[in-house]
Amino acid sequence: MSVSTWSIQPNDRERIIKAAFEAKEFAYSRYSKFRVGAALLTTTGDIIKGANIENASYGGTICAERTALVKAVSEGIRSFIALAVVTDVASAISPCGLCRQVIREFCAQSMPILLVPADYEKRLAVGDPDGGVKETSIGELLPDSFGPEDLWLPRAQ
Repeated sequence: MSVSTWSIQPNDRERIIKAAFEAKEFAYSRYSKFRVGAALLTTTGDIIKGANIENASYGGTICAERTALVKAVSEGIRSFIALAVVTDVASAISPCGLCRQVIREFCAQSMPILLVPADYEKRLAVGDPDGGVKETSIGELLPDSFGPEDLWLPRAQ
């Protein structure tokens, strides 16, 4: 299945990638030591940042993508243009399954999701035109997904 994504302006792309790196600095990852930062670009041009926040009970941990979405939605923001996610790993890391389902709840299936490697700046400096960013969408990451519209489908009697 191939889902085309919306295009994002180059300056907005750079803004949310930078914001994701900034968000990662506030990750609370004392158990896994796996820092993640996320940044959502809203339709008004604002950026909402999120970092992963771990908990000793592990189940209480919240990922960076969900942190950003919960912050936005709890403030009444529900329209987004793009999401960027970055870790400390030198390759693009994809959101976990639970994050994918939450992204699916609030974001269009064709909205760009930018998976940014930790060495993004270094890749740009040596001539990699996109810095190793993998651009995808929730439609690609979670094909044949269950979403809010499915709750309104008719049910067999």
